[in-house]
Amino acid sequence: MNGVSPLLFDSTNDACWLVTLNAPKGNIIDTSMIRALTDVVIRAAETQRLKAIIFTGAGPHFSFGASVKEHQPGEVETLLPAFHDLIRRTFECGVFTIAAVRGQCLGGGLELASACHRIVASPDAHFGQPEILLGVFAPAGSVLLPERIGRARAEDLCLTGRIIGSVEALRIGLVDDLADNPVESALKYTNDHLSKLSASTLRHAVRAVRLPLAQRFNETIQQLEHRYLNDLMKTADAKEGISAFLEKRTAKWRDA
Repeated sequence: MNGVSPLLFDSTNDACWLVTLNAPKGNIIDTSMIRALTDVVIRAAETQRLKAIIFTGAGPHFSFGASVKEHQPGEVETLLPAFHDLIRRTFECGVFTIAAVRGQCLGGGLELASACHRIVASPDAHFGQPEILLGVFAPAGSVLLPERIGRARAEDLCLTGRIIGSVEALRIGLVDDLADNPVESALKYTNDHLSKLSASTLRHAVRAVRLPLAQRFNETIQQLEHRYLNDLMKTADAKEGISAFLEKRTAKWRDA
């Protein structure tokens, strides 16, 4: 990050924080950003008056996804568990979360957004889980997307890697609202619907309504993480897909 903070953090409104992924243009989610996001979520759980967090991206995009470079053997063993712990802690903190999306929201970026209660997107936004095109799969997306859009639509995205626009994302329920300025829309939503609520009661309600999802995530993600690190990453095609992406060439699959 060259000494630049991976996040921009605005807590001037003590009831609603604006957290900006700050690594344009792609806002790649690497271990440094995961660590910073986790620190925010931990602090949120301890901040009594906080009701909501809005996640957005600096520049024209939300996020191109998790660091492909750090998906290589020797690094992915740190990156993947840390990212899944971030999602777990986001569920547990009891704060309402909104993803305000412009531009590309892909891979780990979509997993982070899907973990939020609400996604607001600009008309130019695009969404996808393209991991399979790199010879891998999306563990968190495999759990979160079926919960959000149903199994068949989640399978369509996870098993083809295709990218969809904001209109289709709205139609299938991946996105909750479209707005030219997603951050302003998210702020308006929190002001209109959350500002008059008790922060304490809201936290209990958030944890209650999300308890079944949190339990399913915690149980399933451990199995998928083990399968990813101990089975998938030993295959020739997983290594080839990552290498081909980093070398900017077409992958040569061995189907093994």
